[in-house]
Amino acid sequence: MSKAYWVATYRSVSNPDALAAYAKLAGPAIAASGGRVLVRGVPALVYEAGLQQRTVVIEFDSLEQATAAHDSPAYQEALAALAGGAERDIRLIEGV
Repeated sequence: MSKAYWVATYRSVSNPDALAAYAKLAGPAIAASGGRVLVRGVPALVYEAGLQQRTVVIEFDSLEQATAAHDSPAYQEALAALAGGAERDIRLIEGV
C-alpha cells in the first residue's frame, strides 16, 4: 500500500480569524486520522511558473486514510469554521 499526500495551496486568505479557527480544529482532526504534517508555510523559493502561496503537505499511510480524514465529522467541523475565509486548492496524491 502506498502512502498518500494531502497537498493544499492557499490562493488567498480573506479572513485570518476564520483561518485560525480552522487550524485549531483541523490539526487535531487530521492527526486523529493518522495524518502527519510534513510542510507548512510559504515557499522559500519558487521557480518557473511557481506561485508564492502558503502550502501544506500532509502524509498519510494510504489514500483511504487521507480521504477518511477529509470526510470525517471532525474535519468537516473545521471546514465549517473556515467558512469561506480562504480560497484553497486541495489535492490527494498517492505516493510512488
